[in-house]
Amino acid sequence: MRINGDAVIMRLIYLVKIIEFCTFEENCKNMSYLKNRIRSFSHAFTGLRLLFRGTPNALIQLIAAIAALLLGFVLHISTAEWLAVIIAIGLVLSLEAINSALEVLADYACNKEIHPAIKKVKDLAAAGVLIAALTALAVGLVVFLPKIV
Repeated sequence: MRINGDAVIMRLIYLVKIIEFCTFEENCKNMSYLKNRIRSFSHAFTGLRLLFRGTPNALIQLIAAIAALLLGFVLHISTAEWLAVIIAIGLVLSLEAINSALEVLADYACNKEIHPAIKKVKDLAAAGVLIAALTALAVGLVVFLPKIV
């Protein structure tokens, strides 16, 4: 195997520039900021995995979202209709994530005992998801029904 000398030199120059960049205190702060942002995305993706693996309703909603997206491609919906469908999907899945987080936090706070205030919070959060899901259903009917019938 032949080693490309120019490529090795370019990589070494690049490495030196990175080291020079990080020797300045302000640039190191920027790198730390960037690492923290990347780490926050990692936590968000972990949350997505937890949501879809641990919340049966979220998995059902994800399947419905995928079906709506596939139907949108098949029926060639307009840009405005795409926006409505995408916003509805995002709203439902986002509220389901928030609802699931509230349920976990509420169960932790009351040691999984029934407390009237905790029950009220959980019921209200579930109502938010229900409202979003019904809204998404209405959007789906308005967008898809005329194209199917």
